[in-house]
Amino acid sequence: MRDLAFVQWDPIEVVAPSHVIALWSRVGDFRLSDLNGLMWEEKKLFEHWAGRFAAIVLTEDYRLYYSMMKRYPESLSRSWGAQKANARRFLAEHRELANSILNQLKKGPLHLAQFKEYVRTKRSADGWTSGSGVAAMLFHLEMSGRVMVVGHQGNQNIWGLPEEFLPNWVERMMLTEEEVERLAAQRAIRALGTASPREINYYFPRGRYQNLKGALASLLEDSTIHRVRAAGLDGSGERYVHDLDVNLLESMNTDAWQPRMSLLPPFDNLICGRDRTNRVFGFDYSHEMFLPPNKRKFGSYVLPILWGERLIGRVDPRMDRKNEKLLINSVHAERGAPAEEDVSSRIGETIERLGAFLGAKEVVYTSRVPAAWKPALR
Repeated sequence: MRDLAFVQWDPIEVVAPSHVIALWSRVGDFRLSDLNGLMWEEKKLFEHWAGRFAAIVLTEDYRLYYSMMKRYPESLSRSWGAQKANARRFLAEHRELANSILNQLKKGPLHLAQFKEYVRTKRSADGWTSGSGVAAMLFHLEMSGRVMVVGHQGNQNIWGLPEEFLPNWVERMMLTEEEVERLAAQRAIRALGTASPREINYYFPRGRYQNLKGALASLLEDSTIHRVRAAGLDGSGERYVHDLDVNLLESMNTDAWQPRMSLLPPFDNLICGRDRTNRVFGFDYSHEMFLPPNKRKFGSYVLPILWGERLIGRVDPRMDRKNEKLLINSVHAERGAPAEEDVSSRIGETIERLGAFLGAKEVVYTSRVPAAWKPALR
């Protein structure tokens, strides 16, 4: 989590929740009870909006969020468009609802339908919430740090008060806007390895920088970050690497770095920006689960295959929990993907490991497998 700064929270279980696969792809098999323990018992992680999506974030970074919360909605950048003004107006017009929600939570945590004002409606026009004034207000109160997610009941959030949930060691201190942006830009650069200003703004915290140019200039001046040039990338824009990662960057030319095979979830940090994924990896990835079935090219829940520094293919799996099978609807190879037996065997082994992690007793393939990889994927 420290390496990534955040992991997008997504509970859809076509295979497994995206955040679970993201962590598995990096650390291997782990106990879900350990993740839950870190979030709800030790409280070293918590759930918050890291852009326009829910994410698991580090409690030790709370001062960054706290400072943005206290300035909300003014902490939203221009990339949010009219939503800053909309948030300001909504909060001003619904003060009584906010006070009522906070008073109800003083008696204990609640899920959405337990608030007395809750009425189910269609999804909100801004797309942020499932609908209803209560859902919209909870979003704004979370963004301003007055409520937070303190647990889950199935896929439902359980809401509570930060002062009741957060441990005493959490730093609740106001940082200046400049301090927040210096710290946040460093977290983004270290997570991405090397990054352009646009990539930093999109990665973490998405759309919250007011003066990123000034923050980067300040970090350059004291040699906290350095400009780098990435051979083969289009464009002449500046890119940066953190001073702490210079040795790591240089180790790429030694035997210290060894490639491995991974499967990435749809909302993985490595591919969270489509433009960057195209530019850096030459890999065009879209979330086809949001498309009608007849418009899907690769499948409904596609996991990119990462081999070393290359994205070489895609897997469209589904977990059949009732029959304890991981069903592989299709496997697709990228143009120029390696055809060696060793590579296809590693793909097969990685899919088997994912299946075992999810509790599958069998991996079942269809015939939709690249010919070169078929001996290992059947």
